[in-house]
Amino acid sequence: MNRTFAILALASSLAGSAAAAETLVIDRAHSDASFQVRHFVSKVRGRFTDFTGTIVADAAKPEASSVEFTVKTASIDTAQANRDKHLQSADFFDAAQFPEITFKSTKVKSTGKDKFDVTGNLTLHGVTKQITLPVTYLGSVGAGKDAKHGFETTTTINRKDFGIVWNKAMDAGGYMLGDDVTVNINIEAAPKKDAASN
Repeated sequence: MNRTFAILALASSLAGSAAAAETLVIDRAHSDASFQVRHFVSKVRGRFTDFTGTIVADAAKPEASSVEFTVKTASIDTAQANRDKHLQSADFFDAAQFPEITFKSTKVKSTGKDKFDVTGNLTLHGVTKQITLPVTYLGSVGAGKDAKHGFETTTTINRKDFGIVWNKAMDAGGYMLGDDVTVNINIEAAPKKDAASN
């Protein structure tokens, strides 16, 4: 009898874990993927306007969660058309040859209340490197299938690690651009069936 009860309890636990996992779809209209990089002595800011992503979130077992994120490189927007064309060219993102930037998680680790380290493979400019994103869960509104969930992360990557090496030496010394790029991603995501709602 005790063995039967234990098996039923285990089955119930596994079923509960499966039910807890939910696929969320990023709502692009209420999300943002932006960056900044040093230009001379200031910083240039920009964003990508075309991106998609899904989050498989398991509140009961965060380590079973996963993230996939895709950015269209041609959608870069720095509010300056000529600069955007240069960034889309082979000097930088080479959008014709490498139309997408992708991130696919391989590990999720809880690091505190609403804090997670999301490790995965970032593919940029044809180069894949493992990075870890410090993600904060910002909470939710609504309930069940009507819920909206918020997440944010900020990280710094070296563009040269991904083969983006173009620069220009200045007559007075130094270079036009910095190597480190700060990336900021703010996400609002909803259960898959409600992804098209506002």
